[in-house]
Amino acid sequence: MKTPNISIRAYRKDDIEPVMVAWRNANAVAHPFLSDDFVAELEQAIRHIYVPKAETYVLEENGHVIGFIALLGNDIGGLFLDPARHGLGYGKALVTYAAQLKGPLTVDVFRDNEIGRPFYEHVGFAFVSDELHEPSGQISRKMAMPGA
Repeated sequence: MKTPNISIRAYRKDDIEPVMVAWRNANAVAHPFLSDDFVAELEQAIRHIYVPKAETYVLEENGHVIGFIALLGNDIGGLFLDPARHGLGYGKALVTYAAQLKGPLTVDVFRDNEIGRPFYEHVGFAFVSDELHEPSGQISRKMAMPGA
């Protein structure tokens, strides 16, 4: 088996389609509890507002974008990875890269996200607080790395 060639680099405008594919696939797995209407609105916001305006980095495997992390200061605004690559250390590589750039990070993750929440716990984030995310009607959990 050939070992994949992994790299992380700054987002470019022409990355938007593979970024959105990674977002759609990962979102469907991580957020099955979100309404279709909310997801449709969120997809447009991700494409036109969040990814372009955030400090976004993409993860490439053998030259193909398979995931990304979007930062707002030291807050992870989004981290999405092709679900076929979950559990391989790629998400952790994105978090490590971001923490090297920004220092200790924070994140808001839906409490019912059975993929993201345990992932963040595994890479060292701790519970800070829960609050209602009014647009979705879901509980959002604030988590932070030590020192954030």
